[in-house]
Amino acid sequence: MEDIYELVKQCGLGIIKGKIYPVSGGFMHKMFKVQTTAGTYAVKCLNPEIMSRPDALRNYAEAERLERVLESKGIPVVAALSFDGKKMITVNGRYYYVFPWQEGKITDFDAISCEQCLKAGEILGRIHAIDAKSVEPNEAEFSDVDFGRLLALAREKESVIAPLIEANITLLENAQDQLNEARKKLPAIRAISDDDLDPKNIMWHEGNAYVIDLECLGYGNPVSVCLSLALQWAGTVNGKFNKDNLEAFFKGYLKAYDNGFRSYDELFGIAYTWIEWLEYNINRALGTVSTEEEEIKLGEAETLNTINRIKYLSSLEEEICLVLKKLADY
Repeated sequence: MEDIYELVKQCGLGIIKGKIYPVSGGFMHKMFKVQTTAGTYAVKCLNPEIMSRPDALRNYAEAERLERVLESKGIPVVAALSFDGKKMITVNGRYYYVFPWQEGKITDFDAISCEQCLKAGEILGRIHAIDAKSVEPNEAEFSDVDFGRLLALAREKESVIAPLIEANITLLENAQDQLNEARKKLPAIRAISDDDLDPKNIMWHEGNAYVIDLECLGYGNPVSVCLSLALQWAGTVNGKFNKDNLEAFFKGYLKAYDNGFRSYDELFGIAYTWIEWLEYNINRALGTVSTEEEEIKLGEAETLNTINRIKYLSSLEEEICLVLKKLADY
């Protein structure tokens, strides 16, 4: 908390009034609501483990550049504030972003509407349409998680996740194979993309959508990103799949950006990109990311959640593909 007082002073944001409140957010970073004599702000404290990675600062700099591009194109984003031309602020070796406080709330994951899916798909389409282009085909980037090795390590550490991995290892290995096969089939297209544009990263106020948490901005394959996010908005994250929401997301997306691709049903394996999030959280649960108890507990919880998502997706494959085949008629 002391760092936040220093941050406010360093940025010339007045004097803090009252308490600093933690704000619930994602699983990677910590967020606080800070009221000062100059206004109300959201302060994000970036995860030290993430920031210690070799490419972290370069990736964040690129995300900041693209954030400015989205602002210039009128995409409804809540962008980090700049101070002396810099968005990322350093205080005592920790990294921070400061945002204007955005009124509104995140959608209840159990009550996502078709209208919200339509708008979310349209926003993603508008982002992809900014600078989409065909590129030279490259060899696919394959997922190569060694679940056997992770299971052995979990047993060695007597982790609570060991039985969970063991019970599902065949499913996980098959899911990874499907993911890699789908990546081979992706069309060679590249676009500015927000791969993290899931329901927790759009705030709604008076019916309007505002995109938050733009640190994942970069360039990616729009077909892959669209399919992954459409499935999340359709309820595959919380076990409440709604085919109408899946259709609505694609309708909004294709209205804003249509590259002619329609064979999404042949790419169902892209749904299993969760494999890579699972690998991170297994390592988190095993204490190889951080030895902090809080991080280990988060890793254990997310390992369970992510395996359950993969199981749920597997059970829905036929139903989802029926919806995706209908896209050929759009």
